Amino acid sequence: MPPRGERARLLIAATLVVGGWGANQFTPLSVAYRLDQGWSTLRVVAMFTTYLLGLVPALLLGCRAADRFGVRRVVRLALALTAVASCVLALSVVSEAAVYVSRLSTGVATGVIVSAAAAWLGQSSQGSGTRYAVYATGTGFAFGPLAAGAMVEWLPHPLVLPPLVHAVLALLLLRATANLPETAGRRAVRQHVSAERWSAVTHPRFVGVVLPASPAVFAAVTVSYVVLPPLVVDRIHDYAPLFSGLVAAVTLTVGLLVQPAAARIDRPGSARATLIAMATVVIGLLVGSVAVDRASPVAVVAAAVVLGAGYGLTLESGLAEIGRLASPSALPTAAALFQGVAHSGFLAPLVLAISARSASYQEMLVVLALVGLVFLTVAAVYSRKHGHPEPSSGERLTSWDE
Repeated sequence: MPPRGERARLLIAATLVVGGWGANQFTPLSVAYRLDQGWSTLRVVAMFTTYLLGLVPALLLGCRAADRFGVRRVVRLALALTAVASCVLALSVVSEAAVYVSRLSTGVATGVIVSAAAAWLGQSSQGSGTRYAVYATGTGFAFGPLAAGAMVEWLPHPLVLPPLVHAVLALLLLRATANLPETAGRRAVRQHVSAERWSAVTHPRFVGVVLPASPAVFAAVTVSYVVLPPLVVDRIHDYAPLFSGLVAAVTLTVGLLVQPAAARIDRPGSARATLIAMATVVIGLLVGSVAVDRASPVAVVAAAVVLGAGYGLTLESGLAEIGRLASPSALPTAAALFQGVAHSGFLAPLVLAISARSASYQEMLVVLALVGLVFLTVAAVYSRKHGHPEPSSGERLTSWDE
């Protein structure tokens, strides 16, 4: 039986908050690494991107592991891992390698928590659990960098204390969840994957509309809070880590708040929600280019608002498309592929950092906007050629469904 009661729901939601916190606390710390440790932008961005190597496989396998071994056991292991990863991150003052190890471990822990704990909360809250999971995870993603930025700015030992605070919270939650009832795995062995499970991902609309839009999901957020704040650091040098955390919080909060708007814009048979979402990301990149040109912190915040809106709209519209295209047996495969391609947007800061040797960030952001415009055109053409089939699942995916 899934866990019941308000206390169980609060603890599972807190797990999602702590998982998101651990994932994004690196954002303001990365500014401190540049300023205090003297690490290069390329080096810090490579550390950020290492997270992706652990995150994607964990997202794909988290629910399957929970099905097989029990969700409480898997989620609590992930909580322990995120605590260890934060302790390792605190060693950054003596070891650069520790940051890479921490980021990889954090990616694994976050992927498992986001997938398995979200499903757990869905089981414990009939009807509303999935939406609770969305808000809990989004709260962690937004509050984590803001809290870490404040600690870096105003408390002693700025590279050590923030990750240790997160580790303590994770360990307290690990203890608090010890007595929650275990849930039985739905199936220890998965049935053979039939051809039907691949029907959605081979549909021309998935290939031509959903996939071209999906990299914009996380390219928008990573450009907003990884790329832009360091480029105006000279204007806010005394508050650089706090500013970085604030930009991350603004981006992710706006992304969370606009998702209901994307659901209202969406219409079966039309790709207008996807096209509006992609256009919003393109505009956000252009606003970011202006912010870099003027070295304006205010313009960076404005870009964060637009890019955050683009993130939320693109994510919600893509999941709505999948919900109509995929049958129940095809939903996990289609959602997993969407998540994997969407997370390729995490590579955007690394690509920009490498390209910075031959072009300015202002120019590269304009080029990135033009690339987004090309993908938008492709999606618009395909959406006219390939309408929706009849809804096959009757389900609407939300942001953390598998």
